[in-house]
Amino acid sequence: MPYSLRRFSFKAMGSPCELQFYDDSRIQARKRARELILESQRLERKYSRYLEDSFLSQINRSAGASAGITIDEETQKLFDHAETCYHLSDGLFDVTAGILRNAWNFRLPQLPDPARLSDLLALIGFDKLRWQRETLYLAAGMEVDFGGIVKEYAADAVTRLARELGIEHGLVNLGGDFSVIGSKPDSSPWPVGIANPRQPEAMMARIDLRDGGLASSGDYERSFVLDGKRYSHILNPKTGWPSSGLRAVSVAANLCTVAGSFATIAMLQEEQSALAWLEDSGLPYVYMDSSEEIKGPALQAAAPG
Repeated sequence: MPYSLRRFSFKAMGSPCELQFYDDSRIQARKRARELILESQRLERKYSRYLEDSFLSQINRSAGASAGITIDEETQKLFDHAETCYHLSDGLFDVTAGILRNAWNFRLPQLPDPARLSDLLALIGFDKLRWQRETLYLAAGMEVDFGGIVKEYAADAVTRLARELGIEHGLVNLGGDFSVIGSKPDSSPWPVGIANPRQPEAMMARIDLRDGGLASSGDYERSFVLDGKRYSHILNPKTGWPSSGLRAVSVAANLCTVAGSFATIAMLQEEQSALAWLEDSGLPYVYMDSSEEIKGPALQAAAPG
């Protein structure tokens, strides 16, 4: 059998996903793909806030319990990463802020009730979480949402497993978050397309990746316009109101998890602060600013067409 590029499409975490990797056996490729898809599904079952029986839902149900809840090593690592992002962003990246969705409904052009927003803001703050060894304590009413971390973490986890299974050349795409399993067999990079916020079916840019990962964040998924002002689903945990900086950011880094965190933190900042943050990071990036211009140093490395 020839050493061929195998493609496998599937759905995970509410998104269309794809695996691409080179394998000389169609049967072996299917077996490997099945294991990789199961790994992404495992993480979805464990950390989805939409599933009542997920471990994340168990964590949230423990809020207010004096005994707290015991968390495993994998979950501890996610919290460690979340804590690093919280401090790096001066509190803008906060996994306890997902509760703000209870005040905002982006299917309707309607602003939230100020009293409701105020009540929810009192329940937000990563620094309100407490640990004692492997036990986590949440104050009553608090929630954790790993939505800004887990898809990128899953992309990295699938890539690690792929290497363990003997895959040397491949690309993992989990709903637009990418992780690379080595370059292509001829040492050329993987060209990765970045969606355009104005036309999600079109590409804003293409970036070449030989290793690491690439993740994107944008205000185009859920938003509404009211009295001429646009309100996006990316909410500032300090104010409870939508951020109003860049329209979209894509960042490449050594890990997809790192790339996603830097992109999200940029989206949570005002435009000039975000651009300074991205420049200081030293990472390749592309962005669409508030006037819908597409810029960024990584554009110079974009593949043609």
